Amino acid sequence: MSFILQIDTSSAQAGVSLSHNGNGIILLTNDDHREHAAFVQPAIQKICKKTAIQLKDIAAVAVVNGPGSYTGIRVGLASAKGICYALDKPLITINNLELMARAMQLIHHEKEETFFCPLIDARRMEVFTALYDHDLQCITAPSAVVIDDSFHAVTLEKQPILFFGSGAEKLKPLVSSDHAFFTEETDSYHALCKFSYEKYLLNQFANLAYTEPFYLKAFYTSS
Repeated sequence: MSFILQIDTSSAQAGVSLSHNGNGIILLTNDDHREHAAFVQPAIQKICKKTAIQLKDIAAVAVVNGPGSYTGIRVGLASAKGICYALDKPLITINNLELMARAMQLIHHEKEETFFCPLIDARRMEVFTALYDHDLQCITAPSAVVIDDSFHAVTLEKQPILFFGSGAEKLKPLVSSDHAFFTEETDSYHALCKFSYEKYLLNQFANLAYTEPFYLKAFYTSS
């Protein structure tokens, strides 16, 4: 029985959840980014109380480790590391962009020719982004880029791309290609449950001592 505690404070909405063998059991969320730090520990306590699962009984802790909010990423990783150190549990880190692509893959599993392009708002016309094929093979590595009308223009000449995430609205008026599609659909919670469990089964654990936040841009904050 593999219970995994999951922490995601990388964006405007924070989530603390518990899954069992890749299936979500309970999710608590917080929509005030200024309160993410104060939200995490009480949320964990509520989850333990509601499910009657003690922290000592979990198999691992998974945390969304960026890119995203500078402060939020630090809050999530510090909380996850603290639990792992205290209880001698393995740490699983999840790349936020890959998680977003995984969520879209679960929703649009039938569109095998479509590439997935998550976009996270990084202020002004800059975004955190990457490009993945339908099997989640990374086509363009995660980076912080300034978007304009040339963004993925060459790829869009022959390849449909689904754009999504908090930065997608910035790109939408700049792209006229018939191969460009936009959606506001998301299901990161269930994707996080499945992704965390897969990493657990493969023993893909992070080094507690050396794991650091994956910022991409050290000066991005949620304030």
